[in-house]
Amino acid sequence: MPRALLVEDDRRFAAALVKALGRCGYEVEHAADAAAALAAPPCDIVLLDLGLPDADGLEVCRRLRERGEVGIIVLTARSTERDRVTGLRAGADDYLVKPFGMAELQARMEAVLRRARPRQDGVLVLGRLTVDLAARTLTLDGSPVKLTPKEFTLLARLIREPGAVVERETLLREVWGTSWQGRSRTLDVHVSTLRAKLGGAARIETAHAVGYRLATTDTTSGGSGDTTSGGGTAGGGG
Repeated sequence: MPRALLVEDDRRFAAALVKALGRCGYEVEHAADAAAALAAPPCDIVLLDLGLPDADGLEVCRRLRERGEVGIIVLTARSTERDRVTGLRAGADDYLVKPFGMAELQARMEAVLRRARPRQDGVLVLGRLTVDLAARTLTLDGSPVKLTPKEFTLLARLIREPGAVVERETLLREVWGTSWQGRSRTLDVHVSTLRAKLGGAARIETAHAVGYRLATTDTTSGGSGDTTSGGGTAGGGG
């Protein structure tokens, strides 16, 4: 299920759009301001209103692009050619003026996702490990390693930032869809089984009371390998 981030300060409009997108098969997180948008976990596509209460929407667009969001569509009432050009130059993949039809929005989202997928569904290589995000497979020294769906999602999240500590709350939210600390034991169990399957090819290290980080044996001995290849009408302010 594609994950979308809706950045929209009009809560009534946002609630209607979240419901409509859910019927279209999207998992949607809503951020009502720039701070919440920039703190949200990575997603497949961002729907960004420009009229935010705490920051310039164009600057938010630039910052989302810099952090690597794969698809950004601006949804705004600003309709001049200059507005459109400015939004696209700020990093948006598409620009849709309010009010708009849901069928058009869905078609534009699908088009952006098709263009973005080669960047997202790539192959991540770290030391002796190769993770194919599209096929959801792991190989170790060229041999396949069988992982459960949650183990794969957990590894894929850690390998995106090798050497960096990923907080427990972030892993719980992005792998299990919740930040409920009652899941902490589940996270620890999955880390333990994943460690066993990785053997000596990589270490999942514990940052006490904070989270986990992934380090290859190459990284810990002074070198590392890390390469990537890769119906209705809606309206609102902004």
